[in-house]
Amino acid sequence: MEDYLKKRQDLIQQDRALRPDQTYVDALSLEERKADNVLRNIRTYEAQAVWNGDKPAKHEPGPSHMFPGMAFLTARETIVNTELFKILGKMPKGGLLHAHLDATVRVDILLRFAIQQPAIHVRVSEPLAPNTLRSVLPQFRPLRKSEWTNIPSLTDPQYSSGSWVPIQNARNNFSIEMGGPEGFDRWVIDALMINPSEAYGTHNTTTKIWQKFSSTFMVSNPLIRFAPIWTQYIREFLLSSISDGISYVEPRIMFFMKNMFGEDGEENIPHRVWFQMYERVLNEVKEELKAQGREDDFLGSRIIYSTMRSISCEELEWHLSDCLALKQEFPHLVAGFDLVGHEDSLRPLIDYIEPLLKFVERQKELGVHIPFIFHAGETTGDGTAADVNLYDAILLGTKRIGHGFSLYKHPKLMEICREKDICIEMCPISNEILRLTGSMPMHPLPAVINHGVHVALCSDDPSVFGNMGLSFDFFQVFVASEVNNLGTLRMLVWDSIKFSSLEDQEKQRAYSALDRSWTKFIKYILDKYGGSFGDKRPVSQ
Repeated sequence: MEDYLKKRQDLIQQDRALRPDQTYVDALSLEERKADNVLRNIRTYEAQAVWNGDKPAKHEPGPSHMFPGMAFLTARETIVNTELFKILGKMPKGGLLHAHLDATVRVDILLRFAIQQPAIHVRVSEPLAPNTLRSVLPQFRPLRKSEWTNIPSLTDPQYSSGSWVPIQNARNNFSIEMGGPEGFDRWVIDALMINPSEAYGTHNTTTKIWQKFSSTFMVSNPLIRFAPIWTQYIREFLLSSISDGISYVEPRIMFFMKNMFGEDGEENIPHRVWFQMYERVLNEVKEELKAQGREDDFLGSRIIYSTMRSISCEELEWHLSDCLALKQEFPHLVAGFDLVGHEDSLRPLIDYIEPLLKFVERQKELGVHIPFIFHAGETTGDGTAADVNLYDAILLGTKRIGHGFSLYKHPKLMEICREKDICIEMCPISNEILRLTGSMPMHPLPAVINHGVHVALCSDDPSVFGNMGLSFDFFQVFVASEVNNLGTLRMLVWDSIKFSSLEDQEKQRAYSALDRSWTKFIKYILDKYGGSFGDKRPVSQ
């Protein structure tokens, strides 16, 4: 028996030998090992006390019973009340390396910003009624002052479809039958988010849910691309990230539209001014934190220039030239280049090979470096164009891979990512809501880590999904695996800095700040929970 148990343990260790978190596990201090024991015990306790499979879920549609790592939109209300989530909320997160800026601020806050702007008007393409609120989307736009209207209501019987209504009029005079001002808010918020009935009921395929997902950006984009809101939006994104323990952000910003709306309602603000505004707000936030003695809380931000993977090669050449010009003017802000959008339905990377290869050569001529940081493999397909994007992303020298959901199907590509240190930006909650997987226990993240590939945990589009910050994604990943431990958490945090676009000196500063924050985090766990959950055996209910 003893011989068998030794062989068993040896086989387990051999199987897990490639995991990048093993280095962190082996290096855990005595205090960290105690804290790890606490976290494991709480996970075990809450698996029974909170996620007991015999308990029915509170919301339908979705899973009919509760379990750790279950469908996020159904589980969110329960998650926020767990002790484990409260602990992870205190954890320093390091960097956020995959988030689309135009989906990073809570939608109720974006709506509040919009209501404060008299230039913002709203219209609908067909009459609103209680039975059409779900299907008729609000269309927002800032208008020139000469175009402002005094139309009193969107829901008045006299309203003519397509007419612009001042946003405050539309809200204040929203039909009582449809909920009045609060009904207006719910209507807009529903248009900006995915709810459980959509994700798990009416839109429960990748194609259908992407239709809903894409529609949220149609609603939000004209608001965010209004200069007065843009600066407020950036500030809120930075501050909300910091409040969740994120110390560095590398958002993808969509430069598909060539101009932003100015305060005068004219669509005439070019990309370089977007950068200037972003940098101004970034510096203001850093100065405010410095004045508060909180410099460790936030190290900064860089931008991944993104455009749609639906454009022509000629249009891509314009964007690549634009990206080069911005890199020359803002070398400290441009982190990389990406093509975004629904991989299953839009153009694959192979369609753009010529302009992308020319872009690499042009960088050499100009003496600049803009790494590709491509979305690739965000698909359930096997051998489809979206799946094969992984090959092209790697051949083009991508620094990281966005999502890489189908990577686990490709042993050679996994080996290359491991050997070349290509980090995978994994967005587990996004993947689940966009129907690539049904729950966290089914997600390929463990397979990727088990093959020795580094992962940065990311939120993708948190305002649409409701997974603001990174605490929710860390929670879902941690509860869905008995192998994951404090060393795994530490690996994910430190890798988010290691594989960021920060310079080496900046990374060292980030590591030092993380060390200090991590020490405080471990002390918090032991002080608050060590007495109740510090025993070797899991606490029973």
